Amino acid sequence: MEVAIKMAKKSAKNEEVPIGACVVRDGKVISRGRNMREKKQNALLHAEIIAINKACKKLRSWRLENCELYVTLEPCPMCAGAIVNARLKKVVYGAKEKTSNDNLFESILSSNRLNHKCEFVQDTKYENECSQLLTDFFKKKRN
Repeated sequence: MEVAIKMAKKSAKNEEVPIGACVVRDGKVISRGRNMREKKQNALLHAEIIAINKACKKLRSWRLENCELYVTLEPCPMCAGAIVNARLKKVVYGAKEKTSNDNLFESILSSNRLNHKCEFVQDTKYENECSQLLTDFFKKKRN
C-alpha cells in the first residue's frame, strides 16, 4: 500500500485526484499507476487501469491470476470490471469511497454473472492516510 500511496501523492502534485495503485506478484511490485485523466484528457486513465495495463504488458498476458492490486481508494465500477476481466486474485484498497453506499464494487467482484471471482479487502491500517490525501486535495481545490 505504501507504493500506491506514493503514486497517489505524485498524482496530487500533478493536479490529479490523488489515487495510486500497484500490481504485486509474488511479493514484488510489477507495475504502478496513478490518475492521469487531466494530463492526458482521457476518462479511462484511472490509476488501477494504468497499473493493470502495465502489468499485462510486463507479463505478456491479460491474465493476472496470481497478482494482487493495491489501490488507495475503493475502485469505481469501470475499474472493478477491469479487475475481474484481468483475473486479478485480490484487491486491497485503502479508503472507502464515501459516495458508495450500495456496495457496487463488492457486487461486481462477486457477481454470479461473471466467471471469475476476486477477493477484496480494505486495508484499515492505511485507511486514514488514504482518505486524508483525498480530503486535503479537494479542500485545496475549493480554496
